[in-house]
Amino acid sequence: MTRFRAFLLALVVLFGAFVAVEYFRPQPTNWQPTFINRDKIPYGTYVLFDQLPALFPGQPIRTVRLPIASQLLPGLSVDATLDAAEEFSAAELTPDSTAQPLRLPALRPDAGTYLFINDYFNCSRLDRDALLRYLSQGNAACVAAEHITDVLLDSLHLDVRPALELDSLLTLRRAWRGPVSRRTTRVTLVNPPVGAPRTYRLPATEVPAYFVARRGSRATVLARDARRRAVLVRVPVGRGSLLLCTTPAAFSNLLLLRPATAGFAFAALSGLPADRPVFWDEYQKQGPLGEQSLLRVLEQHVALCWALAASLVGMVLFVLFEARRRQRIIPIIKPLPNTTLLFTRTVAGLYRQGSNHALIAEKKIGLFQEFLRTRYQEPGLDLTDVATRERLAQKSGVARPAVDELVRRINRTLTASQVSDADLVALNQAINQFRQTAG
Repeated sequence: MTRFRAFLLALVVLFGAFVAVEYFRPQPTNWQPTFINRDKIPYGTYVLFDQLPALFPGQPIRTVRLPIASQLLPGLSVDATLDAAEEFSAAELTPDSTAQPLRLPALRPDAGTYLFINDYFNCSRLDRDALLRYLSQGNAACVAAEHITDVLLDSLHLDVRPALELDSLLTLRRAWRGPVSRRTTRVTLVNPPVGAPRTYRLPATEVPAYFVARRGSRATVLARDARRRAVLVRVPVGRGSLLLCTTPAAFSNLLLLRPATAGFAFAALSGLPADRPVFWDEYQKQGPLGEQSLLRVLEQHVALCWALAASLVGMVLFVLFEARRRQRIIPIIKPLPNTTLLFTRTVAGLYRQGSNHALIAEKKIGLFQEFLRTRYQEPGLDLTDVATRERLAQKSGVARPAVDELVRRINRTLTASQVSDADLVALNQAINQFRQTAG
């Protein structure tokens, strides 16, 4: 086996071992409070949703992914609900408990029980009026949330206040959602069901708020914390009722699977009618059905996200290396030869084909005059001038008679009508002799 194959085999074995370790590694516990009915994490509501058929025997359990108004008003679409919520957003900023209810279409005729379990309960004026009108017709609802919108609380003459300071609450939640401590607080039911315990020990972090009644409130306290503050109340609305609870974690998987705390949630839900269909709200936790992107399944699983990223990186690498391997070989192009000398010879041959060499002599004389101008700094060279010839003789070191003879030959050549081969050779020799003699 070659070294390359051995190295490749070792790399494959290490990659397989890494994949096996990642696959069989225990996943860390997700302590995020989602309260989604399909989540089996500590703060999901899979256990409660699974037990709803036993709590409401013989009744259909429906998961709702619509706003409250769209669910209770059959003729109202989701877009119309959102538009109405925007229309009354200014009124929500300055809630008025004496505001007149909105004019709503006819409610759905079938009765039922509406369940809301989440960290936050938000609704617009349209949702609030639809819910209160639905309850007034003899239906029931349960809202278990740590934060409840003021639009609903103002209509019920209630306030929700935090039971702990923010810093203390964060410290306790870090301790509770880890292996450090288990600080608890006592929650007492005012009128517990037959056979149910009266007092429950809940984690202190999961009793984060309590209700305070305003003047005119008709709320009845059903459970209090250790400081006798209301954490579970019932508010009559027409012929129906609304249960409000500030401990949504009591309905989560974590506390329902503990025998010491499971009874509180079931005791609270026992106040709802058991002979009506149940609407389980998922809209405020997951949004409307179909709102998620097409890749929502990949986003929900870390392994699938990593697989998608690895596939994309692999495709990019494949394209780069495959394109590099399959690219065409660039041919070697020879540089163009320098044909200046050949061109010069060709031009000279054309000149020599005729018997008159006047053009060649004229170009030769022009090049020689340019040589004299640049070599001896004579920009205004005039060979017919006596002073110019004298300066040229002194600068070049050539005798004055030789300079005069060269000038006369140049003038004869320029004025001659025809230059023969002998005249051209004599002119070339005279110029070369001057160049050789000149200093």
